[in-house]
Amino acid sequence: MTSRGHIGMSRKLSGVSYSLRGPLAAQAERMRAAGEDVLTLSLGDPATHGLPPAREVVQAVRDRLDDSCGYSGAAGLPEARDAVAQHYRGKGLDTVRSCDVYLGNGVSELAPLSLHALLDPHDQVLIPAPDYPMWTASVVVAGGRPVHYPCDEASDWYPDPGDIARRVTDRTRAIVVINPNNPTGAVWPRGVLDGIADIARRHGLVLLADEIYADFLYDDTRHTPLAKCAPDVPCLTFGGLSKRSRVPGYRMGWLALTGCRGPARDYVAALDTLASLRLCPNVPAQGAVAAALRIDDTTALTAPGGALRLRRDHLCRLLADIPGVRTVKPRGAFYVFPRITPGQYRLGDDESLAFDLLHEEGLFVVPGSGLGPVPSGHLRMVTLPPPDVLTEAATRLARFLERRRTTGPSTTNRGSSPRPLRRNGEERQPPV
Repeated sequence: MTSRGHIGMSRKLSGVSYSLRGPLAAQAERMRAAGEDVLTLSLGDPATHGLPPAREVVQAVRDRLDDSCGYSGAAGLPEARDAVAQHYRGKGLDTVRSCDVYLGNGVSELAPLSLHALLDPHDQVLIPAPDYPMWTASVVVAGGRPVHYPCDEASDWYPDPGDIARRVTDRTRAIVVINPNNPTGAVWPRGVLDGIADIARRHGLVLLADEIYADFLYDDTRHTPLAKCAPDVPCLTFGGLSKRSRVPGYRMGWLALTGCRGPARDYVAALDTLASLRLCPNVPAQGAVAAALRIDDTTALTAPGGALRLRRDHLCRLLADIPGVRTVKPRGAFYVFPRITPGQYRLGDDESLAFDLLHEEGLFVVPGSGLGPVPSGHLRMVTLPPPDVLTEAATRLARFLERRRTTGPSTTNRGSSPRPLRRNGEERQPPV
C-alpha cells in the first residue's frame, strides 16, 4: 500500500536490473555530454565499430519500404518465416517448418514472450552464471524465479550437467542455454549439451536455446544447435540478424520450435496468443531476413586474418600482458570476460571497480556482478573495436591497476609496451 499522492513501482521489479544500460551507462553519457573522453567497451553493437552490414541486407529493406506500411501476420511474413525455417533445416534441424517460426523485434522481445507463455508465479527457470541479464530479468518479470547454475572458469566456462540436474525441483519449468555464451565467449561441447538435453527429457522441461552468436566461431570451433541433441524435447531456438548481419537497430529476431507438436500443444497455443497481442513484428526489417540468410559474411570476419579474429587475438594478448589479469580465450561471440586475481590490487567489488574505471580512466566496461552470480573481479569487454582502440582500453586498465598495486612492480609476463595515448589532449605513457 502506498501513501496518497505517491506512485510506487511494481514489487516484482525490485530484483530487476540491466547493467548494460543502467546507472553506469547513464554516468558514461553524462561524462560524454560534459566533453570527457569516454571509451566504451560495454555494448555488443557491431555497427558502431566499423563493421557495416552487407549492402544487400540494407537494400532489401529499402526495396520493401513501400509495401511495409501495414501489419504483417502476427508471427511474421510467410517468406521471412520460410527463410528462417530453411536456415535451420540447413543446420540439420529437418523438422522445422515455417509455421514453427515466430519473428519478433529482437530476441529481447521473444524471450519474455516465451516465458510469459510458460510460467506460473514462483515457477523456476535454470539460467547459466554468468548470463546475459535479459534472461534473469525476464524470468522475474514473468513471475518466475531464476535459479543460476555455475559455469566453471577453470573448465573453459563449461557447466556441469550433474550440477544442473541437482538444481531441478518440482517447480522447475525450463533450462536456458546461451551458446556461444555471452559474456564468456565459451562454446559448449556436444557432451555438455547432450547432458542438458537429457535432464530436460527426464524431467519434462522446456529448453530455451539462445544461439544469437552461433555464426561467430574461432579456431575451427564447431557449434552444435541444442535442438539437435533433443529432437524429442520441446526446444525454442532463438536467433536473429542483430549480430549475424550487424543490424541491431533493425530489431529482427526469431524463435524456432522443435519437439513441440505433441507434449507442448497448449504452450504453443499460448505463444500464438501472446504473438497476436503484440500485433506483429517490425515489417520493414522482415524484408531483410531472406537476403540476410543467403549471405554468409561472418565466416570471413572470424577466420584467420579476419577483422574479428584479429581483434579478439589482439585484446587477449594485451590482457595477458597485464599482471594479475587472467582471461579464458573465447571461442565464440565477441566478448572477453577477464578476471583480476584477488590480492594483487586494492579493489572493491565489481560494481565499484567498473565505476572507478569509468571515473578515473574514462573506460566503460560491464562489471561481472551485473551478469549473474560470479566470483568477484570479472569485467566484460567487447572485442569489436579496431586494434588501436583495444590497445588504448588495455592501457587504461593497466594504468588504473598500477595505481592500486599491493606489491612491487612485476617484470614477468609483460610484452612490449603499448604506444603513448592521448586523453583529454594530454599525452600519457602506459605503465612500465
